[in-house]
Amino acid sequence: GQLEGIPIEVHQDIAEAQHIVTVGRIELHQYAGFSGGYKGVVVGCGGRSLIEALHKRELVTQSGVRVGRLEGNPFRSLIDRIGQQLPATTALQWLPGQGWIAGDPVEALVFAAGVANPFTPSPQAVNRVLIDLPDSKAVNFYQASRGATYLALSPRPPLKAGATIVLEAACPEGVGLGSGEANFARALRSCSNPWAPLLTSPLSFGGGAQRAVMLALLAKHYHLVVTGCHNPGPLRDLGVEAHREPARERFDPFELIVADPFRQLPQLA
Repeated sequence: GQLEGIPIEVHQDIAEAQHIVTVGRIELHQYAGFSGGYKGVVVGCGGRSLIEALHKRELVTQSGVRVGRLEGNPFRSLIDRIGQQLPATTALQWLPGQGWIAGDPVEALVFAAGVANPFTPSPQAVNRVLIDLPDSKAVNFYQASRGATYLALSPRPPLKAGATIVLEAACPEGVGLGSGEANFARALRSCSNPWAPLLTSPLSFGGGAQRAVMLALLAKHYHLVVTGCHNPGPLRDLGVEAHREPARERFDPFELIVADPFRQLPQLA
């Protein structure tokens, strides 16, 4: 069936299961507030039409769709309501620094969000910030760019207008190797930085293009630079400033350093 125009399409084994156990890690997420809960089933085992409908620009740019936010988040609400129509589900979730949490997918995630402490206070806005990604998040630019947009599009980023966000990411896979990454690249190549048409013109690039929309939202207010990149060429082709030199060789010192934007983000106090 459908829910508010979203086709509910999951793998047949999931739809016919007696019980589902979704196992995963809870961390900050651009649209869902946090990863985990029903997202592991609805998106992780969802069909292409479901995933593309959930990631349409009109949904992911709604005001309530925000990193670190569960309550009043239309994206998270849709995922939970779809998940509740599937067979009985238990969430087994790893919360870094806390341990394992298990139970009802909605209740377990709400509990985890309450103890995760995802935001830390920052006393003042800065002109330049370094985001130093874990290696696992820096394999390609599609994934690494999330570190920059998580901060830029968070509720109260400690950044001055026009601030430079320096993203240290090796990106050995370049932009990325999958079809979603290819759609992301096509969307960015369709116009020049700051990619403003991606915010207003019709999007016809398929799943993955929503990540390009997030970069366009970032570029409205800030300047993104990628450093420590193995091969800057593919990123430059997208209109992104990218350099081989590590961040501290090119920009040191930094007023603010974010060590793991997927776990904690500084917010203006």
